[in-house]
Amino acid sequence: MVSKNFYYQLIFRVVLIGLTALGTTFFLLREEFLSGGILFVLFIAQLIYLVRFFNRTNQAIAYVFQSIKNEDFTLRFPKETKIKSLNELNNSLNLLNEMVQEMYLKNEAKEKYYQEIIKQADIGILTVNPAGHIFFANPTMERLLNHNPLNHIKQLNQVDENLYLLFADLKPFDRKLVELTTEREQRQLALKCTGVVLNGEELLLVVAQDIDKELDEKETESWVRLIRVLTHEIMNTITPITSISETIAKYFQKDGKAISSADLEESHISNTVKGLEVIKKQGGSLMDFVQSYRSLLSVPTPDRTLVKGSDLMGKIEVLMSSGNNQKAVGFTTECNPIDLEFYLDEKQISQVLINLCKNAMQSVAEMQNGKVILSAGEVNGTKFIEVVDNGPGIPPELMEEIFVPFFTTKNDGTGIGLSLSKRVMQLHGGSLKVHSIPNQETAFRLLFA
Repeated sequence: MVSKNFYYQLIFRVVLIGLTALGTTFFLLREEFLSGGILFVLFIAQLIYLVRFFNRTNQAIAYVFQSIKNEDFTLRFPKETKIKSLNELNNSLNLLNEMVQEMYLKNEAKEKYYQEIIKQADIGILTVNPAGHIFFANPTMERLLNHNPLNHIKQLNQVDENLYLLFADLKPFDRKLVELTTEREQRQLALKCTGVVLNGEELLLVVAQDIDKELDEKETESWVRLIRVLTHEIMNTITPITSISETIAKYFQKDGKAISSADLEESHISNTVKGLEVIKKQGGSLMDFVQSYRSLLSVPTPDRTLVKGSDLMGKIEVLMSSGNNQKAVGFTTECNPIDLEFYLDEKQISQVLINLCKNAMQSVAEMQNGKVILSAGEVNGTKFIEVVDNGPGIPPELMEEIFVPFFTTKNDGTGIGLSLSKRVMQLHGGSLKVHSIPNQETAFRLLFA
């Protein structure tokens, strides 16, 4: 705040100028031109001095803001001047300059800190304007895209023409998977985009991540799970065959040599026949198991057509109601909006829905208030079909296992249903998601691209 002395001097000068103006007018009216002329000169001098006084103050303030604009904080005003009323103003301006300098230095330190974090990040970060000029690209992005430095997306033409076309077509909220092949290696990149506004200019922020490691880990994990299940199923089938074969072989051998027919006992022949029947049965089970595996690998390409969601819901309801003889389970369907349409292979998706609905109805069959809801809808432009039940749910430790081929918790199950359903959705360009809260709700959702 400017001191009171400044205001007192201002009031004094204004009053003095007013009195001088009155005196000048008084003497001129009395035709005392000499006295009037002297007072008029004094009046002009006072006006000039007042204007200079304000100009000096305005210039000081203007200098401060100009230095702030130019990021020059070396400007200092004298703390002691002949005009005492300006001393506090100068001190205030110096203090303002110091505060702005401190804020600037703090923000600059933060900016350097954030930039260093971005430079050290394991993900690539890039900002580009609509004209294709790259404002920032961290070292990770330059390494992932195999080009340094990155100033314009046209430079990506030197890496891969398809990569350039992809970046040229990127829009906010896009998500892309890119397979980038260089002379040394092949990379799988996941790109995510979002729009940002900086200094009034719209920019596109692109984040890239090398997912090769994650894919390798997931692939290895999937193989481990599959091999674990396959080993379990095959061993369950082969172990009895091996054991029975060894027992039968002992009937026909003695001291490592085959015995004659005369030495055979009737009980041995009877046990041999029974053993061979068991081996035949186990072999048939193994053949069925292999046939299930073949069915997973030989899912045909979907023959897709436009299908009304309400019609599809109606057909599934009729099929499930006919199998629900005792009406013990409350089965309902809904489609919102009623005119919702899906582009799908009706036969394949119907089979998936029947499998999911049967699983849901089996899970609530022993409950008094068991309910299964089959619904179709659309959220944020994504169409879905969902099967929800209020059964016991899926334990958290089994959530990652249920889609593994041949994994099952049922005594009479093959473990192929959910795997086959997921494969069908993949061929449709969609996905199959599961959400479960034990003893409250379990939902399988088919998402269509």
